[in-house]
Amino acid sequence: MYIIKNALRCIGRSKGRNILIGIIVLVIAISACIGLSIRQAAESAKMSALEGMGVTATISYDRASAMGNISGGRPGKDSSGFQSGQFDPSQFEDIFKQSSSLTLEEYLKYAESETVEDFYYTITAYLNGSEYFLPVSNESEEDSSSSSNSSFPGGFPGGMGGMGLKISGDFSIIGYSNDSAMKEFVNDNASIVDGSMFEEGTSELICVISEELAMYNNVVVGDSIIVQNPSLNTEAYTLTISGIFTSNDNNDFSMSMFGVSQDPANRIYMSANALQTILDASFTNKEDTKIEGNISATYCFSDTSAYYSFEKEVRKLGLDDSYKVSSSDITAFENSLAPLTTLSKMAGWFLLVILIIGGVILVVLNIFNVRERKYEVGVLTAMGMKKWKVATQFVCEILVITMIAVVIGSSIGAVSSVPVTNVLLEGQVENQNNKQNQINQNFGRPGNMGSGFTGSMPPDLPSDISGSKNPFENMFGGAADYITEVNSAMNITVVLQMIGVGLLLTLIASAASVLFIMRYDPLKILANRD
Repeated sequence: MYIIKNALRCIGRSKGRNILIGIIVLVIAISACIGLSIRQAAESAKMSALEGMGVTATISYDRASAMGNISGGRPGKDSSGFQSGQFDPSQFEDIFKQSSSLTLEEYLKYAESETVEDFYYTITAYLNGSEYFLPVSNESEEDSSSSSNSSFPGGFPGGMGGMGLKISGDFSIIGYSNDSAMKEFVNDNASIVDGSMFEEGTSELICVISEELAMYNNVVVGDSIIVQNPSLNTEAYTLTISGIFTSNDNNDFSMSMFGVSQDPANRIYMSANALQTILDASFTNKEDTKIEGNISATYCFSDTSAYYSFEKEVRKLGLDDSYKVSSSDITAFENSLAPLTTLSKMAGWFLLVILIIGGVILVVLNIFNVRERKYEVGVLTAMGMKKWKVATQFVCEILVITMIAVVIGSSIGAVSSVPVTNVLLEGQVENQNNKQNQINQNFGRPGNMGSGFTGSMPPDLPSDISGSKNPFENMFGGAADYITEVNSAMNITVVLQMIGVGLLLTLIASAASVLFIMRYDPLKILANRD
């Protein structure tokens, strides 16, 4: 008790020096509180978003990994200038053949995992029209026929998305396993304007077509349309129109540059079971000209932990390493946190620098403090007080000053942390967007057309495109949906961390004091007093 009382009296006697120490600690405390609050805000934003975020995932062929396993190394030239690391073309062919989706049975097997909350899939096939049912196109008949086998010779290598399905045909026939798979209608991006949707899971050859396609061919609900195998014109299938839909995708811009089948107006929707019936019938007709279908399966999870558990389970269930489990939701979420994560890292480095500089200053001030009070140390130890008790008194003085400054600094930091964090975060978001726009301009691609388009407008862009919609967003990647502000940054975790900062500063500042006091000889101090 005497040590504490004497420490408080000493604080009152040396007001000027202690106020200076308090101001330094106050500045450190405010900076540390803001830095810790920024880091906590980033962690809180991540946890709160993950807590209620549903996750969807897909299983796809990992072509990048397969390419790395090709024997022969990478192509290049050796020291003699001759070509080295030659590839075997047959290996490429094998990879493209393997780049197909899993079978439906395999997808269904993985869907039995306890972590999966919901499961749905789509099957996509490409078929030609007939003499009386043509695709919507602004090309001439000759151009249309030449582009019906895709705008790229032989179709896309490996198909769209690298899944091994060639785009060859006038129409995209998409079969849905259930209503949940029809995201356009679930997300209010499309709706039936006439007739009705086909029954979920039906095997009947009924379909819904776009409003533009119906008008172009002058067909109505109840009419029959004929589609053909692109590789075998004699193989035809009659579909009955049960409904006509309108889609917002049709209003954005035409995808005919990639072939008429990729134009949203030329999509035909039907049940996955019905489309599978066509695929099975095509297979029995002639194997080398059969219609191929690409399966895209989606697994739904209640949270991220279930998603990560699923990734481990499917490996145990037999999923080969050549396939990967990925989630666009997780990727988009991580991208949205990019500015906040960068700011958190900067705050961590800033906090470290502040503590180092502040610690050095406090050590220097306390060294001068002990040297000035050397005689006091000599008197106390000569009176019989143990050196460790004298050192404890100096530590108590520094602790009291430090904790008072930390409390005041934490209060100021708590009030200013949210606005400061949001201002800094706004700058980070702007830097990220500017960086992305600059990259787009370097590639000659459109920038942010929604807010001051800086790229060159494509000449064939429809004139009715509004400035608020970037029709190339899905193609080249639009602006990420970054987290732009935080609502709270200070919590009990930051308070505990600030207490830790106060104790750390006390230990750093008092370390030199304790070292000097323990080395002092009281008799020499008193004998050498001027």
